[in-house]
Amino acid sequence: KKIFYFFSKFIPIITSPLGLGFLFLFISLIKNSRKSLIGAIIILFTFSNGFVANSIWKFLESPWERKSFESTKISRAIVVLSSARYLAPGKSKIFEWYDPDRFLAGIELFKADKAQILIFTGGFSPYNPEIPPEGNISTKDAISLGIPKAKIYTTKPVLNTLMEASAVSDILKNLENNNSKEIILVTSAFHMQRAKKIFEREGLIVEPYPVDFKQDIIKRPLYNPYYLLPNVSNLSKSSAGIRELFGRAYYRTLR
Repeated sequence: KKIFYFFSKFIPIITSPLGLGFLFLFISLIKNSRKSLIGAIIILFTFSNGFVANSIWKFLESPWERKSFESTKISRAIVVLSSARYLAPGKSKIFEWYDPDRFLAGIELFKADKAQILIFTGGFSPYNPEIPPEGNISTKDAISLGIPKAKIYTTKPVLNTLMEASAVSDILKNLENNNSKEIILVTSAFHMQRAKKIFEREGLIVEPYPVDFKQDIIKRPLYNPYYLLPNVSNLSKSSAGIRELFGRAYYRTLR
């Protein structure tokens, strides 16, 4: 599992715009190749452009839009997929968010009586053993916000979306007095297409609740010249988007 996890993170890095740019630069230094140097410049300039980065994310997040809690139908369970936490500096061992949208949406959906149980997945990294599975942290936070402990379930530790879907299915199968397979699935908009299909393969009926939108709502990018200039933020955004595209391609091979 640890080897698989390593390659699932390493391969997207070396195939990202930054990884390919460095590869072309390395080749240009070794072989004194002008074409490789030009290739590196083209790759880095293209994918650090705001228009390109935003176009990638617009494609990834299509056709999803942010929904209101009221418009979401009642289901058996609210399932909140793990995103990421990190250990903040200091001796207090406080785990902070990269983005809390998934967690907060799950809490609000539960308070809006859209389901009777709330399930957090236990995402973790074997390379950060000091951080407990995210579901454990989220459970404590949910209880502190007034969610009854008896209504919260946490999966076993999981490494990816496939494991999340399997673990959630196991929890639902073990619950008594309700055979409904309807869930409200809460995850980032860019991740929803892949996650929805994986959970449906487990026989679950998925009501998507996408959050954490990353595309910029810019109707006329040419009116803002800074939007077209290359910068590190756009390069990172493009790289993350391409990583998701690789993830989708990989999961299609598992059908």
